[in-house]
Amino acid sequence: MKIGLEIHVQLPTKSKMFCSCPTTGTETVNTHICPGCLGLPGSRPSLNKKALELGLTIAKKLKCTIPETTWFSRKTYFYPDLCKHFQITQHDTPIGFDGVFYLGKKPIRIARVLLEEDPGKIKRVGNGSSLIDYNRSGIPLTEIVTEPDLSSPSEAREFLSELLTEIKSTIGLTDSGERNIRCDCNISVGSERCEVKNVTGLKNVETCLKYEAVRQTKLIKSGGKIERETRHFDEAKRVTTSARKKEFEADYGYIGEPDLGIYHVANMAKSIELCESPLIMIDRFQKEYGIDEKIAKQIVNTSIELAKLFEKIAKITDVDTAQTWIMGTISANWKSFEKNFEKYDDIVTIISKFYKGDTTDTQCNLELKTLMTGVSAEKAASISADLDTIINKIIEDNPSFLIDYRRNEKAFNWIVGIIMKQTRGKYSSENIISAAKKLIEERL
Repeated sequence: MKIGLEIHVQLPTKSKMFCSCPTTGTETVNTHICPGCLGLPGSRPSLNKKALELGLTIAKKLKCTIPETTWFSRKTYFYPDLCKHFQITQHDTPIGFDGVFYLGKKPIRIARVLLEEDPGKIKRVGNGSSLIDYNRSGIPLTEIVTEPDLSSPSEAREFLSELLTEIKSTIGLTDSGERNIRCDCNISVGSERCEVKNVTGLKNVETCLKYEAVRQTKLIKSGGKIERETRHFDEAKRVTTSARKKEFEADYGYIGEPDLGIYHVANMAKSIELCESPLIMIDRFQKEYGIDEKIAKQIVNTSIELAKLFEKIAKITDVDTAQTWIMGTISANWKSFEKNFEKYDDIVTIISKFYKGDTTDTQCNLELKTLMTGVSAEKAASISADLDTIINKIIEDNPSFLIDYRRNEKAFNWIVGIIMKQTRGKYSSENIISAAKKLIEERL
C-alpha cells in the first residue's frame, strides 16, 4: 500500500493572495470580494509579500531546496467555485522541493511546496442546487505534496498530526474559522491510484484511507480494475464515492501567469529565521528538565508561549514548582490569558513570591486567577470556595470514586462530568478541572 498526501494550509494573512480583500470577518457571504477575486475583465493580480514569506518559511522548515527564482501559472479548469475558470498556482517552479519530514526515524519525502489561491466555497442545498460563497476565493494557500512514502492510514494520520504541529508553531496558525486545513489523499493498493479530495480533520483522513484500502483490495481480489479517478469522502456515511475521472497534468493546460512577474526569493528565504521545532522542544524538555514525555507534549502542544513560560518559571524556582503551576492553575485559565503576552512577567513574579514563602498556596492561586481572568480577588475567592464545597460534597457522596481513581486516572473524567451536570454551566470547565484535581490530590 502506498499513500501520498497533498496538504492545503490556509495562510494567516490579513489580505488575500492577489488582492487587498480581507481574509477575516467574512460571516456574511459574498461581501469580501472584488473584481480581482472574481477574475473580472481588466483586473490584475498583485502578489501578497507576507504570503510569500510564510510559504518560504514552511518550505525552509521542511528542509526543501529553495530556488533562486519562482513564478506563477494558470491552472485551467471549469468548476463553479472558480468563476474565472483558472486558478493562479505554481507548476514548473514551486517555492520549495526535495524536502523531508521525519516521522520518528522514518523519512517522509516532500516532493514540493507551492503557493496558490483558494477557490470559493460550494454549499449543497438539495434538489440538485448549490450556493457559492466567493469570500474564500483568493485566500492564500500553501500546498505541501508528499511522495507516496506512507504505508498505512494510521501512519498517514500520525504524520499529518505531527506535520501540522510543526507548521502551526512555525507560522502562528490557528484552527479557527475559515483558516482550516484540507487534505487530498492519494492511495494505491495495486498499480493505479485514486485521489480523495478535500478531506478535513485527522480522523476523517484516516477513515477515508481505511475505506479506500478495503474497497480497492476487494475490487482487485474479485478480478476488477482500479480506475484512476477522483473520489469524494462522505463524512456522515464514512464512505468514498466516485466524483469524476482523474485528470492528468496535461489536462489543466498550464500557462505562465502573464500578469505576474518572476520573483527572486533566495535572499528572502536566507533571511528567514526558524523557531525551535515543537518536536525538538518536547525532546529537550524531557532531557533538560527530566519531565515525563506526556507532560512535555501537553505543555508544548498547548502553546509555544506556555512552554516558554514554563522555562522562565523553572529557571527562577525549580522544575517541580513550574510543572505544578503550569499544569494546574495556569493551564486551566490559559484560554482567557494567552493573548496578554505583556503580563507574562507578572505570572513569574507571583510564583516567585510563593516559592520564596512570601505567599501561601491559596493566595498564589487567587492572584494568578485574578491576573489571568480579570476577575477580582474577592470574587475569585468566593467562586473558588463555592466550587470547592460542591466538589467536596460530590466526592464524599461517591466514596468509591477515590478507589477507582487510584486504579485508573480516567475516572477523573467521570467526576468532572458529574460536577458540570450539577453546576449547570455556572463555572468554567477550566476552573472545574483545576479545582477537582487539587481537591482529589489532597485526599490521596
